[in-house]
Amino acid sequence: MPASASSSTHFPARASARVAATAALSVALVTLLSPAPAEALSRRDQAAVESIDQRMQAAEAKYREAMVMTGNADPEGVRIGDEALEDMEDVMADCAKQRGCSPTTLLATYKRLLKLNVDAQDPFAGQLDPADADPDHVDLGEGESDPLAADVPEAARAAALLDDRRHRFDEMVKYNPAVQAGIRRWLTDMRPSLMNSYENYQYMRHLMWPHYERAGLPEALLFGIMAKESNGKVHARSRAGAAGPMQFMYATGQRFGLGKDSHGFDTRYDPYAASEASVRYLNERMGELNRNIELALAAYNGGEGRARRIHREHPGQDFWDESVYNEFPAETRDYVPMVIAAAWLFLHPKQYGIEFPKVDPRPAALTLAQPTSIYQLTICLGSGGTRDGYMRALRNLNPRYDADTVLPAGTVLNATTRVAGLYNRWCVRGARAELARTLVLSDPDRAIVRTGTVTRVADTAVAAAAPQRPRTYRVQRGETLSSIARKFSCGTGELARANGIRPPRYTIRPGQKLSLEGCGG
Repeated sequence: MPASASSSTHFPARASARVAATAALSVALVTLLSPAPAEALSRRDQAAVESIDQRMQAAEAKYREAMVMTGNADPEGVRIGDEALEDMEDVMADCAKQRGCSPTTLLATYKRLLKLNVDAQDPFAGQLDPADADPDHVDLGEGESDPLAADVPEAARAAALLDDRRHRFDEMVKYNPAVQAGIRRWLTDMRPSLMNSYENYQYMRHLMWPHYERAGLPEALLFGIMAKESNGKVHARSRAGAAGPMQFMYATGQRFGLGKDSHGFDTRYDPYAASEASVRYLNERMGELNRNIELALAAYNGGEGRARRIHREHPGQDFWDESVYNEFPAETRDYVPMVIAAAWLFLHPKQYGIEFPKVDPRPAALTLAQPTSIYQLTICLGSGGTRDGYMRALRNLNPRYDADTVLPAGTVLNATTRVAGLYNRWCVRGARAELARTLVLSDPDRAIVRTGTVTRVADTAVAAAAPQRPRTYRVQRGETLSSIARKFSCGTGELARANGIRPPRYTIRPGQKLSLEGCGG
């Protein structure tokens, strides 16, 4: 066996043992350290804590990169993985000395790494099975307290409605015909939407779930909102202007940190930022609405001003009270039970005979070896054991890029280990790679036979005098730089550089005059 393959085989087990040992030491430190009284940190202490958090994130990213390298039989991955673990040990030691730094927070990283090592040996180990022993799916015995109920925001405690361990959600669904009707709809005509929502969520789970986990909010709530709002499509946009996986209106999104960034990208479409904003929104609403999660959901859909007014006029009454329920519009009266129904099915799939799609969502970076678009990748990657291929996953993980934008070589995309492997196998070279390129560059206009003198060469009709290619082009309404590049057989990046157009958005406007220098026939 080659040395590289041997290293790849033994690295996960060795790393797992080391991570486990370090985590055990950290637990001991946490146990021995007395919690400091709650005081405002100085700016210097706050900066030091933030620096420690950033170092831990960098070390985790390095470790994940090492896992990808070892998965590809690269012996250098072993060295980088060891360095990452040593960095984490240093960070934990510094955290224990730093005022205001919580070692318990950093322990979550070790938990993820242990899970990552298991995943490396089982391609479907990262697949969430809501019926298995995940924290959101464990029942407590009589008299037991919820270990996650302590030290969470007051609003998060209101999430007991969706906390299966307390059996309240079971009782609510059992006796509430509106939610039962929602479950029926998700299981019949909306079943494809439920399955698509689950599959899309799995690829984004590592970006979205940690925000809810840190806030003490149940994952089922996140899934229920996302399934009803967007089916897990990050580029979803409503007629009213709500956008992204969590469907924030622009003004509301701005209040919670979403909107145009320095590159002009609307971060409502970013699953990481949108999930964080939704946590802040829900905590704020539940703080105003007597910690009632149903009213918070009603505010999410029907407007927070309306929800506050109704709550003020009917103090102490919940969403299902007739006087409250009838004051919300029909859309909101449908929205709340549908979100709860999707959350319930997320928690109890086996009870309803559901088998959610199995995907391998382990994240990995993909560096493009040549200019490519997401459309082109979708074609050359093939189905790869999935039902619908990888276009939605790639679009969700890379929301800043349009699907038809030709990205330059060297661009790093967010992907999965499975996609990275398929890319190296099918998209770099070979017949399928060439076929994918041909298909995305095809221009329907060139199929039209022009009238004029025609000669025959080897029984193929060709124009005797092909028209000369224009050297400039004026942008028409609805066109993108990528569509123009395809039309004139040139790369998007090449066309952008010739006209001084900045990536990654490649913004153009109707009427703009473009130079076609370098475009082929």
